[in-house]
Amino acid sequence: MQFPDDETGQILQEMHAQGVDLTVIHTVDFFLLFEQEAHAQSYIKALDGAEVSPQTELNVCPDTGVLEVKASLSMVPEYELIGNMEAYLESLADKHNGYGDGWGILDDNAQD
Repeated sequence: MQFPDDETGQILQEMHAQGVDLTVIHTVDFFLLFEQEAHAQSYIKALDGAEVSPQTELNVCPDTGVLEVKASLSMVPEYELIGNMEAYLESLADKHNGYGDGWGILDDNAQD
């Protein structure tokens, strides 16, 4: 498989090289950061009323110490679809004083 030469393309290329089947549905997690809980909560509420309504979880980001909303969607991790969803979630986060912090897929087949 060939992927564009940018961060999303590189992540997908690495997943493909590790044997992740990118042609089936996975839970894709998008991460949005907020300085204040009220902003994170208003973002979650806005997502609840949106046409695309991912499952959300609010935590403290272990890397930055700021509030992190994890927005999870079941989808085939296609390059264009990920880019569009990331742009949508980040543009909505911007309206609530937040910003995007990437995306990922938890490997359900990983061994502890």
